[in-house]
Amino acid sequence: MSEEAIEKIMKEKISSDHLLYVSMKYTKTCDVMINLIKRWKIMMDYAFDGLLEKIKKKKLIKEIPTAPRSRLEILKEKFKDDPEVSDAIKEYEMFKLIDVLKKTKEGEFRKGVCLKVTYKGEEIEINLDKLKEYSEILERFINYTKFFLSSKA
Repeated sequence: MSEEAIEKIMKEKISSDHLLYVSMKYTKTCDVMINLIKRWKIMMDYAFDGLLEKIKKKKLIKEIPTAPRSRLEILKEKFKDDPEVSDAIKEYEMFKLIDVLKKTKEGEFRKGVCLKVTYKGEEIEINLDKLKEYSEILERFINYTKFFLSSKA
């Protein structure tokens, strides 16, 4: 599973990097931002699946729950000392709701393009800098995940 998981993760990462560094550069639309966040969510789902498989194999859990919330709770618990994973989970919780959250689009087709998202009663401004910040968090998470999944222990 580990090799397969890493392959799926990297395929999504390539697509999301293209959205971030090419599509965003030329279109500067909020729709591209939303698609990027959805792509990141899919990539993280694959990574979480891989992490859960690995900790099951290490006998740290008996079984992998099917309920998404239970899966996240296990990951939060088992990786609470790993900021790469906990930071990613924190962002994931917003990413997975991107379709249902209240969104406002501003400055499309311009350098200052901004997607304002209301999450947990707070307005989050997702602009190009914020996307780069998310990208860095996910880069650390993916590197950690690849290392964790490929380790023999």
